[in-house]
Amino acid sequence: MRKGVVVPEGLVAHGRGEAFDYIMGEKTLTSAKRATKAAAAQLLLAKRPVISVNGNVAALVPRAISQLESVVPALVEVNLFHRTLSREKKIASQLRQNGVRKVLGIGDKASAEISGISSSRRRTDPLGIQGSDVVLVPLEDGDRVTALRKIGKTVIAIDLNPLSRTARAASITIVDNVVRALPSLVSEVRVLKSAPETELQRIIMNFDNSRNLGRAIREITGYLGRWASR
Repeated sequence: MRKGVVVPEGLVAHGRGEAFDYIMGEKTLTSAKRATKAAAAQLLLAKRPVISVNGNVAALVPRAISQLESVVPALVEVNLFHRTLSREKKIASQLRQNGVRKVLGIGDKASAEISGISSSRRRTDPLGIQGSDVVLVPLEDGDRVTALRKIGKTVIAIDLNPLSRTARAASITIVDNVVRALPSLVSEVRVLKSAPETELQRIIMNFDNSRNLGRAIREITGYLGRWASR
């Protein structure tokens, strides 16, 4: 935050989300592993996958973003709610210092707009999110996920709250802490990279996001129940 990569509002939002990590035992749930596998398959099948990065993601997992950019491969675009050119450049610098090769969406490069969004998050790069087919959106807001789905994008979300609008609106939701989810996604992509396309399609066909969110809720309530019975 002192460097200008993260804003105070981002810290508040992240803390609110991390509260859910306590009620899942601060570990990756089985449902999250299932979603991660589906997300990896979806990224590998994509023709133009894009990773959307905000300040929190750039601060917490820049190295994992670099690894995912390379192994998929995918494009990386900065997309912010509290948007200034200075902050965009600082985030891009943070990403490049950790190995990201190319960062889209900086300044005038974000010249296109996503309809249905009033915030600065509507601005997008024609070479990035605007032209993508699959978008990975760690730590996202529900409005933009809904808008992206409406214009035909497949959206992969990472969200600790299985009840959020983001989790419900996404095509695939990984209910996990981003500091665990991104490295796990990188590992799963590496495992599946040599799999035939038919296998990747089978993984996606067998995944139901609503059903998997239900599994996540049951895993959380089960964890809480074990504490309550002690």
